[in-house]
Amino acid sequence: DAHEQGIYAVRFSSSSDLLATGGTDRVVKLWDVQAGQLNHRQTLDGSTGGITSIEFDPTVVTGSADRTLKLWDLQKAACVSTLQVFSSCSDLVCSENTVISGHFDGQIRVWDTRMSSCCLQLAAQGKVTSLDLSSDLRLLLSCCRDDCLQLLDLRGDLRRVLSAEGFKCGSDSTKAVFSPDGCYAVAGSADGCVYIWSVTNGNLQIRLPGKHSSCITAVSWSVSGDYVVSVDRSRGAVLWSDF
Repeated sequence: DAHEQGIYAVRFSSSSDLLATGGTDRVVKLWDVQAGQLNHRQTLDGSTGGITSIEFDPTVVTGSADRTLKLWDLQKAACVSTLQVFSSCSDLVCSENTVISGHFDGQIRVWDTRMSSCCLQLAAQGKVTSLDLSSDLRLLLSCCRDDCLQLLDLRGDLRRVLSAEGFKCGSDSTKAVFSPDGCYAVAGSADGCVYIWSVTNGNLQIRLPGKHSSCITAVSWSVSGDYVVSVDRSRGAVLWSDF
């Protein structure tokens, strides 16, 4: 087994030759990806709560149920900075010298990693379940337990709420993501359907029904833009194309 308990976070490095995993056992494990095999490289130990999110920036950044963000030095296999973030971290995203974290207290916090301080706090629509950054690093997509997605322009004041009749955020870890070109946002719903919105005007573009028998927990959009995959609580996975 990769971990002693459940795994709740996984992320590839930008070069795809390194994989990070984390979960309830409070450790992060780094794996070399070689010839289709995973080989354990090192373990990062030091969190006092379960690992809920992982990013590469380019080093490893983790969010935890212990209400901290940690930055790790992979050469030393040690934590080099701990940020106290006031509430359990559900998800995080990174850009240059910046970490953006979403929290169960309904807040989105922007951190300057050079100063180890919070430089901006944004109120979300409810308990935050996921975050995603557009490819140009300008728009932030959040999913919340109030059954809405929210678009935030990080360079201005634009906010747009994405909602639809029938859409319900079904868990505290429901994931929503941008399309590779940043033109659409996609999320799965408690009703077993996939919903896709236009980022430009906020309108629902399509609802993909009929394939899941339980709440959808996560979605991903392929880099090519040709496929969306959705997964659910009943261990089902659906690959969508021609939508």
